[in-house]
Amino acid sequence: MGDRKKPVYIQYLFGGLSGIGATCVVQPLDLVKTRMQISGIGGAVKEYNNTFDAIGKIIKREGPLALYKGLSAAIMRQATYTTTRLGVYTSLNDAYKQKMNKAPNLLESMAMGMTAGAVGSFVGNPCELILIRMTADGRLPVAERRNYTNFFNAFLRIAREEGMFALWRGCIPTMGRAMVVNAAQLASYSQAKSYLVNSGYFTEGIGLHFTASMFSGLITTAASLPVDIAKTRIQNMKVAAGEVPPYKNTIDVIVKVVRHEGVFALWKGFTAYYARLGPHTVLTFILLEQLNGLYNQHFMGGKGSKSGL
Repeated sequence: MGDRKKPVYIQYLFGGLSGIGATCVVQPLDLVKTRMQISGIGGAVKEYNNTFDAIGKIIKREGPLALYKGLSAAIMRQATYTTTRLGVYTSLNDAYKQKMNKAPNLLESMAMGMTAGAVGSFVGNPCELILIRMTADGRLPVAERRNYTNFFNAFLRIAREEGMFALWRGCIPTMGRAMVVNAAQLASYSQAKSYLVNSGYFTEGIGLHFTASMFSGLITTAASLPVDIAKTRIQNMKVAAGEVPPYKNTIDVIVKVVRHEGVFALWKGFTAYYARLGPHTVLTFILLEQLNGLYNQHFMGGKGSKSGL
């Protein structure tokens, strides 16, 4: 049986499924990361000393299940954002390899990652905004909580109460973050995987995927956390009619954070963010590789590359 190309929709389907599977595992860490990023706004007293303090206080005040608040929005985010970004990236990567008959270099991989991130984040912005609000809701005074019951309740209420375009609030910083994340994550994974194979110490398998994705997660965390903090604060802010918004844009958030909270506040929640992003990266890529491997084995006669990454 000759080497055949997987249908494009398979790349998107596997991308979404791998992201959803990883999210179901790391959702508590995503919630903790969000809570830490919005604590101490404007120089106020920080609610949490560190990641473990945050976990303890959330469980004590709201119960263990509070760590999974916003799971429906997180799953919808993966079904839109991750499905699109991984589908676009693998499609671009496959097209490049077929046309140029070689793997893309670092800069080319980064450009593909940025393109995939921008497209995916635009599609997934409503889910991202709802996820931020649902995970942050528990820290607000009872009278100020939005009390969304699930993703669809939040979607309809935001559209009705704030207008449909409010679902794309923070779209620019979200796209900026996604471009940074995907340029770092997808490019570093592809390059690390290629380097490890060429070193002779690794062959195709879970060991290779795990090592490459751990390296990718660390690089991505350091590069994207400042932009992620800006995105989180913009999407979580409340803007009453006639009032000036607390933040104008990404640069304004970063400047105010540095001025009022110090430069290292741009990496606030690093441990929670890496503890979330690292395993999420590992699980996403491992699941993606395994799904592609099973598809290749059962539908392509064992032919073709595993994932196109």
